[in-house]
This record gives sequence, C-alpha cells and structure tokens, in this order.
Amino acid sequence: MAVFSYNAVSRDGGRVSGQVEAQSRAEAFRKLDRDRLQPISLVQQDGGEPGVSRVKATDEPVATRNIRLSGSQIILFTEEMSDLLDAGMQLEPALRVMESRKELSSIKSVASALRQQVREGSSLSHALRLVCPSFGDLFCNLVAAGELSGSLPQLLRRQATFLVTLDDLRKKVVSALIYPAMIFVLGIGLIFLFMSYLVPQLTTLFQKTGRDLPLLTRLLVQTSDVFSHYWWAFVGGVAVTVFCFLQLIRTVAGRRWWHRTQLQLPLFGSVLRGRFYAQFSETMANLIANGIPLLNSLQLMTSAIGNLHLRGLMEKVVEMVREGGSLSRALQRVGEFPPLFIDMIAVGEQTGDLARALGRVGRRYDKELNIKIQRLTALVQPVVILVMAGMVGVIAYSIINGIFDAVAGLRPQ
Repeated sequence: MAVFSYNAVSRDGGRVSGQVEAQSRAEAFRKLDRDRLQPISLVQQDGGEPGVSRVKATDEPVATRNIRLSGSQIILFTEEMSDLLDAGMQLEPALRVMESRKELSSIKSVASALRQQVREGSSLSHALRLVCPSFGDLFCNLVAAGELSGSLPQLLRRQATFLVTLDDLRKKVVSALIYPAMIFVLGIGLIFLFMSYLVPQLTTLFQKTGRDLPLLTRLLVQTSDVFSHYWWAFVGGVAVTVFCFLQLIRTVAGRRWWHRTQLQLPLFGSVLRGRFYAQFSETMANLIANGIPLLNSLQLMTSAIGNLHLRGLMEKVVEMVREGGSLSRALQRVGEFPPLFIDMIAVGEQTGDLARALGRVGRRYDKELNIKIQRLTALVQPVVILVMAGMVGVIAYSIINGIFDAVAGLRPQ
C-alpha cells in the first residue's frame, strides 16, 4: 500500500492537502473523487513514477515568457517529448535534451523555459500554461491528466496523433478554399472597377443620346451613382456593424449567443457539431483509458471546451453524473447529442468498457466529419464561381446592352 500526498480543491472551492493510502495512482484518484476533491497534485511519497513531475504547492507568482508556437511546432514538440519519455527518460532530462538542440527555434526556447519551471517544482501542465499559451486549455488539461494517472508518454503520443489529424483536416479545407477565395476577390475587384470607373464614364454617353435606356442599364447607372456619392456611408456602415458585432461577442451573453448561432448555421453548423462529437469522444476515451474516473474526465473535458453554449450543456452533464446518473442518461436529458451517439455510449456502459465505446464513437464521427467537410468544400467552389460569374455577367450585359442602345440612337435618321 503506497502513500500519496495531495493538494486538491474541495467542492466549495477551498484548498485542502493531506495524504491518502492506495494500491496505485488510479485508486488514489478514485478515493479523492469519492471525497468530492479535485486534485491539483498527487505525489507518491516513496519516489513516485517515472515521467510524472511533482507539483510545487505554492501560490507565488512565477514570471512567464509567453513564447508562441505554430501548429506544426506543437505537433513536433509533442512527438519528441513522447518519444523521449517512452525511452525511459525523466521529464527534466528530456527537456534538457530538447533544450540542447543545435538549431535556433521556438521549440528550443520553450523547452528551456519549461525545464526552468520544472526544476523549480512545477508540473509540466502548469509550466505549459505559464510558458506557452499556444498549447491551449485542452492540451494542458490532458497533460495534467497524464501526470496524475502516470501515463504521460502514452497520452502525449495519442495527443500528437490527434493534432496531426486536425492539422491534415485544416490543410485540406484551406487548400480547397484557396481557388474560390481568389475568384471571389477578383470578382469583387472587377465589380468595384465597373461601378466606380467604367459606368460613370458611360453614363455621359448614355445621356447624350436622349433615349430611354433599358431597365437593367438604368438600375446599373442609378446604383453606380449612389455608390459614387455615398460610398463613405457604405464603408462606415460596414465598419460600425463589425465594431458592434465585436463588442457584442466580447460579452459573455453575446459570445454564448454567437456560439449557439454558429451551431445552427446551414452546412457549417453540422460540421462544427460533428467536430465536437469526434473530439469529445476521442478525448474522453483517452482520459478514461488512462485511469481517470469518469467525473474527473468530464470536468477536464468541459473546462477545455471553447464553445460557451456547449460548455454550459456539458456543465449540466457533469452535475447529473456527480449526482449519480449515467453518462448516456445525462447526455439524453441535455438533448444536444444525437440518438446514435447516446446509444453507443449506453452500450459501453452496459458492457463495462466505456473507453472502447467512446473510441468507436470518435472514429465513427471522425469519418463522418471528413465526409461533411469534403461535401462542403466541393459545394463552396461552384457556388462562389456561379454567384460571382452571375453578378459580373449581369453588369457586363447591362453595360453592353446600354452601349448598343446608345450607338443605335447616334445613327443618322
């Protein structure tokens, strides 16, 4: 029976510390969970396990460096760290190896700053929050879970795989949207050239004929006249609208409304929901498979959700599970998750293998997410091209039709 010292947060928000006897870190974690305690650190008194850093129980401020890393650098850092820890190295020597890289890079600077924090007693998750905000809450919470469960190398490896998948998905979307974006920008520029330069010059020719212009040409001339005289009002209106929108989403209520609205958008809403389902399932599967109790896994996952609407729903799920309800029943009562998602989790609860069930759910929705993104990107290209071609075509037709009519009016009678 091992003895673990812990620092934790009680249900009322107060800090508590003490010791607990358990056969393993996972059992110690479960005992703290039964006592309604959220661990901040859990250190084995007789030496601890390799790869698990000790947390310094102090509230003294520590200087931060706020080093930024790109997405590819975060993936490279995660893969290298998992490789070194898998090889049997302790955390501080692994950071020292990464710090001794010959090439100058942000990864080297991050490793140096992290090593300094770890030498002073900080955990890796706490040091990541201080040194590099690019990692984000979800990454830091997963690292914290790996430290507490003693499975940091495995969790880092899974997180690296997950980040690579997201990065590939992001690159596919960007590459698919480059061509329609160029068409859109060129089309807007051509329309601006027509309305601000060409149409005003042709208007003088049209007026000299003394003939009634075709309907489309008259509408084009009137629109150009309004645009040339009141362009400042359009620009000001757009600027004011953008400013008011940015101010709105800075408030908690406004940001929650915007996050809820995003999930209801045609086409894009289903993609955002599918991404959340896949990320939720895969993250929960990783946490539970690494020995983190269900309630603590839900709390870690909920605190890392960026969408305030979804976070509010998950907070309700956490409360239901804390009161003794099952995860599937809580998700069903919330109402945001699809029936198939809930049924597959219910099967995992009945068979006693929730982690595997969540893994299957994550893989299923990951495949569906790829299909939805492929359909969305395939639909965006022709829609943008058709809309811009239609607008430019109408303007060009109006100009050419007006020119032909004006030339006919200039012919001798």
